[in-house]
Amino acid sequence: MLSALSRPVGAALRRGFSTSAQSHAKVAVLGASGGIGQPLSLLLKNSPLVSRLTLYDIAHTPGVAADLSHIETRATVKGFLGPEQLPDCLKGCDVVVIPAGVPRKPGMTRDDLFNTNATIVATLTAACAQHCPEAMVCIIANPVNSTIPITAEVYKKHGVYNPNKIFGVTTLDVVRANAFVAELKGLDPARVNVPVIGGHAGKTIIPLISQCTPKVDLPEDQLATLIGRIQEAGTEVVKAKAGAGSATLSMAYAGARFVFSLVDAMNGKEGVVECSFVKSQETDCPYFSTPLLLGRKGLEKNLGIGKITPFEEKMIASAAAELNASIKKGEEFVKNMK
Repeated sequence: MLSALSRPVGAALRRGFSTSAQSHAKVAVLGASGGIGQPLSLLLKNSPLVSRLTLYDIAHTPGVAADLSHIETRATVKGFLGPEQLPDCLKGCDVVVIPAGVPRKPGMTRDDLFNTNATIVATLTAACAQHCPEAMVCIIANPVNSTIPITAEVYKKHGVYNPNKIFGVTTLDVVRANAFVAELKGLDPARVNVPVIGGHAGKTIIPLISQCTPKVDLPEDQLATLIGRIQEAGTEVVKAKAGAGSATLSMAYAGARFVFSLVDAMNGKEGVVECSFVKSQETDCPYFSTPLLLGRKGLEKNLGIGKITPFEEKMIASAAAELNASIKKGEEFVKNMK
């Protein structure tokens, strides 16, 4: 019998994840010492799905690893420090999660993060392409609308590109939508599921409230307020933290939820569905988040947008230009790299 502490986080539990399932997933966290990386690593260490956890950052990773290694769960933990140790961190990994990068501060847009985080993601994903080309790569580093195209172009340069293994983690948008709808309608958040499609910034975040389970009816003004809150929830946290950071704890939870779903599917569990920002033919945008059926080899089937309302169609249309611009910016970044 597993202790309460060694169970995975609630999202995986509530979606039918068996706590008795044993797995041997080797997971690396790149950016493990940061505001997202530390709580994310804690949640991964906590899961019976993970047998080996390797942590990488440019500072403090030996300390984070030592701290986590004292927890009475089976995953072994090792810290790697600096670029020269990155290859050893990645060798043999099944899943790599990348929360590395600078966080948003008040007044910063996701585009303001671009130059710093684009370089970090390009460097780290180049190492993944070289040292664990078969691993699933889950990108948390913002702006996701650009960092996923960056990752794809880097993998193409190394001749190991597989679009079914590169995921932009947009799970936090789903988690927030579920929480906010539950709060608004007095529902149990564990039973609410709102698909969120599009991208992962501002108006590119498109919650499909019409597809919410259980079904919810909202007057137009309430619907507009709810969607606005979901789209600007990151800014809500940045403001509330008053310069002390961005969404780290909820992002760590969402990142862990996505990794657990992915590992479950890699282990052969059927019917695992998560929304994620991936290479897509569902719209005119070359990358787009929709519900995906996950499988042993990553993305098994894109479940598409499904039936939507005219209001939601308008949201998709108005997001396209911004999304395409962010995607192009990421692709151009890699083309112009020396």
